[in-house]
Amino acid sequence: MNFLTALLAVGLAFVHIFAGKLRFLDTIPRSRWLSMAGGVSVAYVFVHLLPELSERQRAFEQNHNGILAYLENHVYLVALIGLAAFYGLERAANMSRRSSRQAGKKDTTSLPIFWIHIISFSLYNALIGYLLVHRQEPGATNVLLFAFAMALHFIVNDHGLRENHKRDYDKRGRWILAIAIVFGFLIGQAMEIQDIAVGGLFAFVAGGVILNVLKEELPEDRESRFWAFALGAAGYALVLLIAD
Repeated sequence: MNFLTALLAVGLAFVHIFAGKLRFLDTIPRSRWLSMAGGVSVAYVFVHLLPELSERQRAFEQNHNGILAYLENHVYLVALIGLAAFYGLERAANMSRRSSRQAGKKDTTSLPIFWIHIISFSLYNALIGYLLVHRQEPGATNVLLFAFAMALHFIVNDHGLRENHKRDYDKRGRWILAIAIVFGFLIGQAMEIQDIAVGGLFAFVAGGVILNVLKEELPEDRESRFWAFALGAAGYALVLLIAD
């Protein structure tokens, strides 16, 4: 299993390094492949990740009380925090690009916003790298399903980050995000946090996935393809249900 997770961590890192080569994704209307990838990511959250968190919550409540039970009972609040955090990041990037355009400069974010974005997404990627090692449901199949959904999710994220930050992202950002995945994996190999905290990490990632996908799909100017999104979501939901 350690070899498999190491291979998957490196593979996810390569997604960020080479996703920019997929020039056929840079189209308006939005590429059907990006919409489909977003559907796969969201399907994983709703069909596999959130039910998994719910099962852990019920089991935990039977054996704990007090503050730990309170925190675990509010695991979906952590997901909401993840969603709100990435909404704030996206809002800051949009405002920075708008200010740059109004000042007659390039349609890109300021350097401080770039670093805030990259640091935040690096932590997010490190969490995903860590969760490759410490899954709530062990087994090669579950790890592969998680890694595949996250790989497509990274392609969606990469496309959005490149649009916001342009050359800065290609020059530095993608490399930092790739390293963050491997770093998270190495932390997972070196240490293990409490089970309740793992549930919180998964919840935060779930909120982040939902926001990062929908912010790319919903803007009208993207001319997203609903049928591709729905096909990706339905197809991967079926795969997850069969795998269970």
